[in-house]
Amino acid sequence: MEKFGARLENKNIFLRKPEPEDLEFLYKIENNPEYWFVSDTKAPYSRWQLKQHIENSIYDIYTNKELRLIICKKKTNLQIGIIDLFEFDPANSRCGIGIIIDKKFQNLGIASQSLEICLSYCFNILDLHQVWCNILSENAISVKLFTKFGFELTGILKEWKKIENRFVDVGFYQLIKK
Repeated sequence: MEKFGARLENKNIFLRKPEPEDLEFLYKIENNPEYWFVSDTKAPYSRWQLKQHIENSIYDIYTNKELRLIICKKKTNLQIGIIDLFEFDPANSRCGIGIIIDKKFQNLGIASQSLEICLSYCFNILDLHQVWCNILSENAISVKLFTKFGFELTGILKEWKKIENRFVDVGFYQLIKK
């Protein structure tokens, strides 16, 4: 995996904690119904709610048991996606991971670069034993992305998510530190 400095970065992108100037970007992503199935959200967020979240969050993974990172283009500082660590369990040395890339920046390798940086953070800085994710069985692009990094399908949750009046299987994928 590519080395990174004090900031979580490579030559093209960097990951950072949310800042007040991310409000409009987060508002756009969080209120896009196409992404709601990922977080089981069924209603939009107000700007006020998101502003309060940014202002009041400590963004310490040990305190909140989650960490949201904004994916930015290095040359322009433009926000292009979000990568989340969630259900952080230091006692069992594991956490879940999820990623969303703004549609304008999909298919450019951003998700792969972001995942590589974040996995290095998980295994080298947080010293986790494993990282896991849930992927809709029909989401071939995400399956390809995560399996490229060594995630293995270890279980199937049958008819786990209801999407547009139908039930879809969800794969449980794990990457265990070797």
